[in-house]
Amino acid sequence: MSFADFYLERYSTKPQYIKSKPNDDLKIIVIIPCFNEADLLRSLDSLFCCIRITSSVEVIVHVNSGEHSGVDIKRQNIKSFNDAQQWISEHEDELLKYHLIFTDDLPLKDAGVGLARKIAMDEAVRRFNERDKPNGIIVSFDADALVAENYLIEIEKAFDEKKVIAGAIYFQHPIAGDDFDEFTYSKIIQYELYLRYYYQALKYIGYPNVIHTVGSSFAVNAETYCKLGGMNRKKAGEDFYFLQKVVGVGRVVEINTTCVIPSPRPSDRVPFGTGAAIMKWTDESESNYFTYNLQSFLELKKLINCVDKLYRIEEIEIQKILNTFHVGLRDFLILNQFLENIKEINTNSADLVSFTKRFFNWFNMFKVLKFMNYLAQEHLKHEAVANSAIELLKLKGCDTKGLNSNKGVLDFYRKLEINGVN
Repeated sequence: MSFADFYLERYSTKPQYIKSKPNDDLKIIVIIPCFNEADLLRSLDSLFCCIRITSSVEVIVHVNSGEHSGVDIKRQNIKSFNDAQQWISEHEDELLKYHLIFTDDLPLKDAGVGLARKIAMDEAVRRFNERDKPNGIIVSFDADALVAENYLIEIEKAFDEKKVIAGAIYFQHPIAGDDFDEFTYSKIIQYELYLRYYYQALKYIGYPNVIHTVGSSFAVNAETYCKLGGMNRKKAGEDFYFLQKVVGVGRVVEINTTCVIPSPRPSDRVPFGTGAAIMKWTDESESNYFTYNLQSFLELKKLINCVDKLYRIEEIEIQKILNTFHVGLRDFLILNQFLENIKEINTNSADLVSFTKRFFNWFNMFKVLKFMNYLAQEHLKHEAVANSAIELLKLKGCDTKGLNSNKGVLDFYRKLEINGVN
């Protein structure tokens, strides 16, 4: 038996699509969901220009639409598929092979990026399973993104040298150029700053295992993918939910030595995420992008600092700690059965290490996001992202003199992440 037989029998979505046998030395498979995408060939070109690793790499493109998709979308998908077929025939390479999957009838209930990504990732598992390679690397990418030329070699290096189960790959949206108008560039600067501010704020308050969750910018080994039941079928945010499960079971590394370049364009293909945020913002007159109040993170820090104290204490002592929190945090915890959950976590924890792990599996990134939204609605209102980002830098002891533009603040945050500064 191979490592993924059980997963493929119980949890995979479709029968095998790719009939050709994988090379014995297959090591990396990049998967690309493609829906109503006119720029697919740019992404394929970008991957083709990457420096090769010594082992084999495959790219699986899943051109997909739902049974309910309109005629224009299906027409674009057929064009993308035909164009990609022609492109592949002109780019034969023994160490970098491309495969196409085409589906135009995904069921209305599930049709979306989660299912599209899952079908491609499941096919990657089948490829690795044929060669019994549980450490095969599945890389998630998008059909409108580009990569740096060292993309493949740096992913391989991270998994080989750091012995991790997954990696979050550094990304930068384009913030200048001729491909988009100045309005779009000005918006993506603030949106990316929002992503980095949120990440750095959680790092600052000591929240564990913080990573970016961007669908075009992560990798996971095949065995871990299977153990977690594979990708979910959510129509948006599938990357966020999947990666929250990943960080709960093993070490995830940040791969900051290469770069993914996601598109900054507006998009209505998913209800939230980068494209949706820019699309929504385009329809509004507000010049600032608003984000969570810095004080919200500082209130959450008080809970994080108390986690060790919650281990094996009586309910009355837990209540005393609860009463020291900001009213918004206290109300949120009560709404989420804090006392009951702490009791259950204590009951099932043999030591402080297991208690802490169980606590943050409960108070995971999804719950953090719910808390932030609750506090913003009820107590601490949103603030302009550039203002909050500068205030956080000051708390971290950074020199903020000269940071007089949104681009300047974003550049500063980018350098923090590239250099691994928290």
